[in-house]
Amino acid sequence: MELNEAIRKIKKEGYKTTAKRKDMLTFFAEADGYRTAKDLINYLEPTYEGISFDTVYRNLHLFDQVGVLETTELNGEKHFRISCSHHHHHHFICKDCGKTKEIDVCPMDDVQQSLGNYEIEDHKFEIYGLCPLCQ
Repeated sequence: MELNEAIRKIKKEGYKTTAKRKDMLTFFAEADGYRTAKDLINYLEPTYEGISFDTVYRNLHLFDQVGVLETTELNGEKHFRISCSHHHHHHFICKDCGKTKEIDVCPMDDVQQSLGNYEIEDHKFEIYGLCPLCQ
């Protein structure tokens, strides 16, 4: 998902697109992989001196709820990235730098067969390790 698409989606859901929210989304649109709330605060601090963790987390939760951000947990901390919406895929995620690589393989065909008459509503498949630069 690109920045303008994310902004349109937030507006469509009835939320205001303030300058601060646009700056938050810009950070994730330009980031290469998953980033933390602390990374976002460090990015915003020069422009929004004294920005609170509460404000940042409230907006991160909203962006996740609306579907413009994806979340994962790395090393016991929540990480965020702009959502991918162009096609179904999964990610390899570097545990050091948070960079991602798309994986086009999806294990759901095998899983659906083994679950028989269970109704699957959603899934998430991630592989964690170290990218070539962090090895």
